[in-house]
Formats: sequence, C-alpha cells, structure tokens
Amino acid sequence: MTPDSVVHLLREMLLATFWLSAPLLALGFLVGIVIGLVQIVTSMQDSAFNTVPRLAAFLAGLVLFLPWMLMRLMSYATGLFSDLGRYAR
Repeated sequence: MTPDSVVHLLREMLLATFWLSAPLLALGFLVGIVIGLVQIVTSMQDSAFNTVPRLAAFLAGLVLFLPWMLMRLMSYATGLFSDLGRYAR
C-alpha cells in the first residue's frame, strides 16, 4: 500500500464522516440559535426549555435524514470493499 493510497483512503473516510454528520450538526446549531434567541427575548432561563426542543429536532432530523445518510454510507462501503484487492497489495 503506497502512501498515496493511504492518504486517499483517509481523505475519503474523513469526507464521508463529514457529510454524514453535517446535517444533524447544522440542525442542532440552528435550533440552538433559535432557542437561545427565544430565551433571550422571553428572559426564560429554564434548562429543560433548551434541551427538549434540541432533542426533538435531532430526532426529527435523524428520521428525516436517515435514508440519505444510509445511502451515502452504503455507497462509501461499497466503494471501499470493491477496491479491497487494490489496498491489499
């Protein structure tokens, strides 16, 4: 295995990880900003008010994005296993 192929494998792994985690992280960030603004406007500093909507948004995002995430993960795994002979040298 050449250093170029190792770099290529690591690059593909990190890109797949980024694209799989990006939608949920962006959703959590946006919901956190909105909840923070609502807390500032209403002067309501309850921790449950911050946690419950964020968890609900993550669950809804997971249900919404799971088919797309599984498709991306399966295409990555298929590409990795189809080139397995090339990496074994």
